[in-house]
Amino acid sequence: MPAPPSRIVLVTGASSGIGEATVRALLARGHRVHAGARRVARMEPLQEAGATVHALDVTDEDSMSAFVAAVLEQEGRIDALVNNAGFAVYGAVEEVSLEEARGQFEVNLFGVARLTQLVLPVMRRQGGGTIINISGAEGRAYTPLGAWYHASKHALEGWSDCLRHEAAEFGVRIVLIEPGAIQTEFGEVAMAALLQRSETGPYSVTARKMAAATRRTFAGGRASPPSLIADLIGDILLSSRPKTRYVIGHLARPMLFARRFLGDRLFDQMIRRFL
Repeated sequence: MPAPPSRIVLVTGASSGIGEATVRALLARGHRVHAGARRVARMEPLQEAGATVHALDVTDEDSMSAFVAAVLEQEGRIDALVNNAGFAVYGAVEEVSLEEARGQFEVNLFGVARLTQLVLPVMRRQGGGTIINISGAEGRAYTPLGAWYHASKHALEGWSDCLRHEAAEFGVRIVLIEPGAIQTEFGEVAMAALLQRSETGPYSVTARKMAAATRRTFAGGRASPPSLIADLIGDILLSSRPKTRYVIGHLARPMLFARRFLGDRLFDQMIRRFL
């Protein structure tokens, strides 16, 4: 059997977690991978493994434009973009500043949107390409004290659905991945920030319960490894007709099943019991 074709792939948020695992998985499959992140030093092992690394800040127009321009100068084409960069602002709505909330959307939605705007003309001229957006089960469900994070992921879901229709006639495929709990630094960083914002205020009881419940979810190796998502991304790039959504990882399917069939009040009760 002939080897599958090598593709030019851009991966954001590549310095750790899902992004780092994705770069490694795609390199192992023979793709040419351009890894972008703010923490360039953290990507030195990826460079040694064969990736081309770039300083990338998805909240900065010049940084994003330079990233795409550098790839095009070196490769002449872009076959896939993996919009993985993201973070979570957790805290009571009353206690999270609007500046922090805007920062959440700048990374989780507007950074994704701008990079997509930069690569779409290239993909249209080529007659095809794949854009993979890393959302989460949180994009269709919810948990307490995560209003701004969930809102950003809900927005990403709706935005991606609309884009899928716009891009289809040009052969550009838009795919959402909705991971559950993945064993990365994501959970601990988010919960530490939650406690910093809300541990001592009027929402302190819920904040402590939420942090404890999240840490239980990630304890003892229960969370899925980042390689699970990375391998899926590799499969998507080889698929002639990928799904529009992939639900994958620890607790993702049960949570979305419950959200779909329980209704708001029963789902609320389930979440309270989780805490």
